[in-house]
Amino acid sequence: AIERMDPAHYLEASYYEHWLHAFETLLLEKGVITADELWGGSTPAPCAPGTPVLTQDIVAMVVSTGASARVSHDIAPRFKAGDRVRAKNINPTTHTRLPRYVRGKIGRIETDHGVFITPDTAAHGLGEHPQHVYSVSFTALELWGTPRPDNVYIDLWDDYLEEA
Repeated sequence: AIERMDPAHYLEASYYEHWLHAFETLLLEKGVITADELWGGSTPAPCAPGTPVLTQDIVAMVVSTGASARVSHDIAPRFKAGDRVRAKNINPTTHTRLPRYVRGKIGRIETDHGVFITPDTAAHGLGEHPQHVYSVSFTALELWGTPRPDNVYIDLWDDYLEEA
């Protein structure tokens, strides 16, 4: 749901507002609550007898464990550890997991994490589009022109990368 936020709102909202938007959107879409309940802050009638009570402990457990986007698909990886890659310089109109500061920059594949659902398509109802997710290292020199021995490691979906 974060991927579907209005781009202007996404950029001006805090990190916590992103998650609040996601929770509200998903609760509405899954029919857990109605818009009147969300904006009114209460339900018009009590729950049906036998309905489990949603406690703070249950919410904390679900939020902390979440659900994995890993899927079991036999898709051959395009890259392997040590390969040089370039992050594509794309500018979608919606939220993406490809940070602007790495777009067009060259990095190195460190690890292949396996195959995962692509949030950019799944969030918009365009299918799961399973693909490999790689840990890619970028040097400080490459990202910011600073001659330091530091690296930044970012997990990136296959579609965000091209051969360098």
